[in-house]
Amino acid sequence: MNYEDTIAYLYWQLPMFQRIGPAAFKKDLTNTLRLCEALDNPQQKFRSIHIAGTNGKGSVAHMLAAVFQSAGYKTGLYTSPHLKDFRERIRVNGKMIKKQDCVNFVSKLRQNIDEIAPSFFEITVAMAFDHFAREAVDIAIVETGLGGRLDSTNILTPELSVITNIGFDHEQFLGNTLEAIAGEKAGIIKPGVPLVIGKSQPATRPVFEAIAGKNKVRPVFADQVCRADVRQQRGIPGTLSLDVHKSGDVWLKELLIDLAGQYQVANAITALVALDQLKNFRLSEDAIRRGLENVRALTGLRGRWDILSKHPLVIADCAHNPAGLEPVLEQLAAIEAGQLHMVWGMVNDKKAEPILGMLPPQAIYYFAKPEIPRGLDAADLQATAQKSGLNGTAYGSVREALRQARMQADEKDVIYVGGSSFVVAEVI
Repeated sequence: MNYEDTIAYLYWQLPMFQRIGPAAFKKDLTNTLRLCEALDNPQQKFRSIHIAGTNGKGSVAHMLAAVFQSAGYKTGLYTSPHLKDFRERIRVNGKMIKKQDCVNFVSKLRQNIDEIAPSFFEITVAMAFDHFAREAVDIAIVETGLGGRLDSTNILTPELSVITNIGFDHEQFLGNTLEAIAGEKAGIIKPGVPLVIGKSQPATRPVFEAIAGKNKVRPVFADQVCRADVRQQRGIPGTLSLDVHKSGDVWLKELLIDLAGQYQVANAITALVALDQLKNFRLSEDAIRRGLENVRALTGLRGRWDILSKHPLVIADCAHNPAGLEPVLEQLAAIEAGQLHMVWGMVNDKKAEPILGMLPPQAIYYFAKPEIPRGLDAADLQATAQKSGLNGTAYGSVREALRQARMQADEKDVIYVGGSSFVVAEVI
């Protein structure tokens, strides 16, 4: 097979959550373990940091990778889903895995794949771990896909476990209460492995403390250790400048972060506390500063308060659940501009009503279906949105919806593109 054949095989022959949703979710680690056994257990051949959470885990993963790269460590990064290119999921020092390496991996493991019948995600995890082992990375930053306890990445024994926060998402798999969801995410906690929790929440803190206690680990709650004052947004539009305080004292003054969006402040605090817990790496203040000031350039991160143009201002963001959308919508409301235009699409296995009820009724809406089988029909989305007082038009594609928004918007208006990472993927 060539690369195109290989990717087609992965996308269409294997159950893929991105495409078909719940039917692709595997409820144990057996397949991943069998694949990795066939590869001589690559997950045991590199050090790692394992990150779970409802929101922010991708941003935190990219921040950590940028700092390790700046400190001179050969750094693997595994994240999901991808936006434009499958190979975005697997990077070493910011560079995507080579096409031929993908082909070689699938060709070598084809018999095992046919025998084991893994999901798309299980295969990509095995490919990532094999790649990191072959590349002899110094550290791999690994983001969970869904949940934690049963996530394919959870065969790692990391140097550090990080859980960013807990909100409602994928309830059909993880549970209908914050406590239940926290219990699933807490499945990444390992005996004796240091643990950082990004957000101390009344409903979830006791869950983390109980599970950590059973594993003889003391959880460190990042927001109880650190706080950050936003000095201003300077330099590149949206670049954050923070004064970070640890235990009441100034730790990092005027720290620049090139990820726009006020919601990145909490992610930065989580990343900084995580770095502070690592004792076996040389991570200077200079490396931390250079890494966080250049996250996008070093890691290729996209889709987080992604400014696509300025006149009119076009912003794309992957936030897709209530907890993730809340700070994004607050920041959107704070922009002093003219009319707000919302290019909006969703997937059909999420409850649309609670999210649509959060959206600003004064905006003009352009509804569209992302180009995946899970995409929610634009006309159905429009009809549901009308019940929440949101008025707009359904379009045949995301690109057509954005084109119409650009045509109708004045230079001082704002266009926001979101609702799903798949919507964002079609416009960046």
